[in-house]
Amino acid sequence: MFKVVVGLITGLLFGLGMNVSQMVNPYKVLNFLDVSGNWDASLAFVIGGALLVFVPFYHLLIKPRSHAVNGEPIQCSTLKTISPKLIIGSIIFGIGWGMVGICPGPAVASLLRGEAAIYWFLLSMLLGHYLSKRLFSRA
Repeated sequence: MFKVVVGLITGLLFGLGMNVSQMVNPYKVLNFLDVSGNWDASLAFVIGGALLVFVPFYHLLIKPRSHAVNGEPIQCSTLKTISPKLIIGSIIFGIGWGMVGICPGPAVASLLRGEAAIYWFLLSMLLGHYLSKRLFSRA
């Protein structure tokens, strides 16, 4: 039950943060990404503010621990190389984000808004995830 409560609280905080900061507004995101046109730098403050909170708390509360609050072991990636798959995936992610101004976290936080574009985005994202798993599991 504790895991469910922790998940609920963190999910609520995440969704609230996405909505209050306007990260769920595709037009706000697209204006942030349009550095040569109608640039809106306000989302840089969202990212900067998140880092100002995250970095000290990570070093004080998370890094020294071997287990998360819910009792599960904390597993950090040990990968030190940049693979072609990572570069290609990053490019595809960036193209998609730049085209529609939506990325996975804010899309999930926007589910209750009832906007058809969000549902199409999530359906496409799940299809892309499925296809990439199928393609790369054979390799």
